[in-house]
Amino acid sequence: MRSTRLIGLTLALGLVLTLAAPALAQDTGALRRPDVIYVPTPPEVVDAMLKVAKVSAKDTVYDLGCGDGRIVITAVKMFGAKGIGIDIDPERIKEAEANAQTQGVAGKVTFKLEDLFEANISEASVVTLYLLPSLNLKLRPKLWKELKVGTRIVSHAFDMGDWEPEQHLEVDGRNVYFWTITEDVKKKAATGGQ
Repeated sequence: MRSTRLIGLTLALGLVLTLAAPALAQDTGALRRPDVIYVPTPPEVVDAMLKVAKVSAKDTVYDLGCGDGRIVITAVKMFGAKGIGIDIDPERIKEAEANAQTQGVAGKVTFKLEDLFEANISEASVVTLYLLPSLNLKLRPKLWKELKVGTRIVSHAFDMGDWEPEQHLEVDGRNVYFWTITEDVKKKAATGGQ
């Protein structure tokens, strides 16, 4: 009798946990597995990225795949810009928020646990990236469609295929690529061009 009760309780508990699993995943903030492993951008590259984009206090800088938040934190501290960091990894978001607190800019930056391919980025005047080449190419149509003319895009390490950068810098052996959203790019996006 006791073993029958134990089996029944075990099955009931298993059923409850199975039904609760999706909700538990949401509570932990897990959206899906990240596309890349986290590798921080060196400070000298962060500085070069923000300088080539001519970031100012008038800008809203979005870092897609923000990791520990260092790019938007630097944009706020050095240039007075508004910073928005987007990352799919809840641990990176926690780390970024802690770093913003430590750097004294917690009220001036926002970190969002979101999928960068689904996030609304239309308010950005500058977008920074450190993704893989395939992800840059996958993201390119979204950038072309959603960003306003004049928005600047800076990528650490990787280009965007046949979209020629306006500038290509080398910083301590690392590549930095720079583009601006133009009317021609918007026209390509409207006609489904890649």
